[in-house]
Amino acid sequence: MTKMLPDYWFELIENPCLRQEAPYGPEQAAVFDSDSHHAARRTISAWPGYAPTPLHSLAGVADAAGVASIHYKDESGRFGLGSFKPLGGAYAVLCMLITEIEKRIPGVVVNVQKIIDGRYKEITSGLTVTAATDGNHGRAVAWGARMFGCRCVIFIHQTVTRGRERAIASFGAEVRRNPGTFDDAVRAAQRTARQEGWFVIPDTSDGSVIEAPRNVMRGYTLLIAEALEQLPYDDPPTHLFLQAGVGGMAAATVAQLWQTLGSERPRVILVEPRTAACWYLSLEAGRPVTAEGDLESIMAGLACGEVSQLAWVVLAPGAFAAMQIDDAAAADCMRLLAEGRYGDSPIVAGESAVAGLSGLLAVAADDKGRKTLALDDNSRVLLFGTEGATDPDTYRAIVGRTAEEVSP
Repeated sequence: MTKMLPDYWFELIENPCLRQEAPYGPEQAAVFDSDSHHAARRTISAWPGYAPTPLHSLAGVADAAGVASIHYKDESGRFGLGSFKPLGGAYAVLCMLITEIEKRIPGVVVNVQKIIDGRYKEITSGLTVTAATDGNHGRAVAWGARMFGCRCVIFIHQTVTRGRERAIASFGAEVRRNPGTFDDAVRAAQRTARQEGWFVIPDTSDGSVIEAPRNVMRGYTLLIAEALEQLPYDDPPTHLFLQAGVGGMAAATVAQLWQTLGSERPRVILVEPRTAACWYLSLEAGRPVTAEGDLESIMAGLACGEVSQLAWVVLAPGAFAAMQIDDAAAADCMRLLAEGRYGDSPIVAGESAVAGLSGLLAVAADDKGRKTLALDDNSRVLLFGTEGATDPDTYRAIVGRTAEEVSP
């Protein structure tokens, strides 16, 4: 069984909305279908600098946790941006620009390389994209706007660090700090876009904006597609512990697994901060509800109070469970990976990247939790390390070393 595991606080619920035996239906297919996945992968894999990110085996952690294997998809090197977010944010910027170019040049078949080369600059330079962010999504949208030649304005909320603000601005975006929470920044971006005629590229949806957040989520399907091809075993993983946030990445993953494996898909556990547990609360209630309070967490990318309505369509019937963890667990897991505590090679992982690992280790040390999730020594676990040290100052403060010192 387990050995030497930390004692992390957590709360866990099985999803009362789960429909494990139900087929992947038309409501889910309206958000994700196989054609949209293939289109996203075909487009993104042709971008300059594309390469699948590595999948690390955490054999030492797996032994300590009493499971057969743990594999960690390391997104810290994705397009040099430090997170998985370009797969969604930049892809949605491109999809919007293609639509607008085709509107303005009847009959044209838009070539993506020509957009990158500036052939449609007269059109793209007159368009503005905007988004709200905790950091990584805004950086991805700004990066995409610079690559594809349009203007970008990013809204951040009051607790976003100066380091994350500077990182977004470094790609040429105008950054506006908005009072309140992430969800307040989302509303500010939407309101300003309506007034100014801008295009919102959100990674969440309240139902009023559909196409852009759907394209963001479709881009995220590359994560699970790459990971399944990289796993060293033929059978699918049995468990995925996934960061929740607004739900876009988790929904993209569940959708892919549901379409291909049906009722035999792995058990997906949504993990989020106890201060921003909107998925835990919503699944418990059987409907989307808002997590109240200031939502503050070191897991800045997961500090969201409202679930995405598009993600709800997939995750409410498709996710197996949800759990809350605290900041202490995330901080310890960052150090655990950095120091190779159980004998694995050191990994640089940011605050939000370790939520899945934190959830796994918390449950692995608890007999009741293991039984609830059927977690045992035959379990094959897949985790997504969604960011590296995207805020270097915060990373150093938590880990005690810089990312360069951890992984020269």
